[in-house]
Amino acid sequence: MDLLVIGGSGFLGQEVVRRARRAGTRVVATFRRRAPAVAGVDWRALDIRRRDEVMALVQRTRPAAIVNTASRRADWATTADGAAHVAAAAAAVGARLVHVSSDAVFSGLARRYDETCPPDPTTPYGAAKAAAETAIKGLDPTAVIARTSLIIGDGGSPHEARVHALASGTTAGVLFTDDVRCPVHVTDLASALLELTGSSSSGIHHVAGADAVTRHELGVLIARRDGLDEAGLPTGLRARTGPPGPLDVRLDCALTRSRLTTRLRGAREFLAVPR
Repeated sequence: MDLLVIGGSGFLGQEVVRRARRAGTRVVATFRRRAPAVAGVDWRALDIRRRDEVMALVQRTRPAAIVNTASRRADWATTADGAAHVAAAAAAVGARLVHVSSDAVFSGLARRYDETCPPDPTTPYGAAKAAAETAIKGLDPTAVIARTSLIIGDGGSPHEARVHALASGTTAGVLFTDDVRCPVHVTDLASALLELTGSSSSGIHHVAGADAVTRHELGVLIARRDGLDEAGLPTGLRARTGPPGPLDVRLDCALTRSRLTTRLRGAREFLAVPR
């Protein structure tokens, strides 16, 4: 199977690319500014905001499957319009599409959300992600929309970098004790996305970790794994200090887990200190 990874230069995108290459898949991947040093990949520059560029790339490469990991929080044209461009191009060539969405499409008022829950976003980013989902369902009903949560790695994610910066005092801020999510490890998420490309599933899937933890609890787990002073991590309440956004969003992934062989570990497992 030939695979096109949109946003392949990002944190998640690079992991999808690496795992696909290890499986022997021919991979074309896109970047916005600079191609990563991942060997064996056909890197292509792409501005996902330009419908003509997206359509031209997909028409030239004609992949069997596309995984779209691209988004930018402050950019509707990338997160919403760009996703629609990818869906239209995938439908035009009959490519299998797996699109990465976010738990930001929810307000947090219900706390636990399964795949049947309708979006009710409260932030511009959540609204853009929800708009992308609606566009994709209309343009390509066979596509998979994979909602996920905070993505953690083995040191390379923005969340881990922030914990290190807070622990060292090189940045200001707090870790919220009232902001709950279900973090997922980047390798688990990438494996699940690739598994979904080869499945017959369609529609909404929830692909997040098994544990619901606060941002502060997540920071403590990262600090313990990396040998940092967890006592020095500053705490605060998002409800008081902002930024605005949902406080408690727990993705119920039971249905998706029943369809996957990939195991979606919880943060307490994948961040555990080796004995």
